[in-house]
Amino acid sequence: QVQLVESGGGLVQPGGSLRLSCAASGSFFSINRMAWYRQAPGKERELVASITSGDITNYADSVKGRFTISRDKAKNTVDLQMNSLNAEDTAVYYCNAYVRIGFTSYVDSWGRGTQVTVSS
Repeated sequence: QVQLVESGGGLVQPGGSLRLSCAASGSFFSINRMAWYRQAPGKERELVASITSGDITNYADSVKGRFTISRDKAKNTVDLQMNSLNAEDTAVYYCNAYVRIGFTSYVDSWGRGTQVTVSS
């Protein structure tokens, strides 16, 4: 019912920048919270940043001041601007959305992920 497609990952040098984008499509009433998570090899998936329908944002301590999350509610998209990247940011980044699909029904949707590699 809900599809999330990420784009914008790739290889970047330390200190560089990348912008990730995620577009939601399908049949739904509205999207509440949208977020970016990441999972590095051998580690658990962790929240990177989230943004509510009221544009309240939340960031992991490790990315505060470097990453910025934003969304376009009209287009059902969420972006993650990542600056001052370092090797510890290397991971697969996943888009997440908490979506209203019915009068009282919600679903937690995930994209397939996009690889971000920070290396010289």
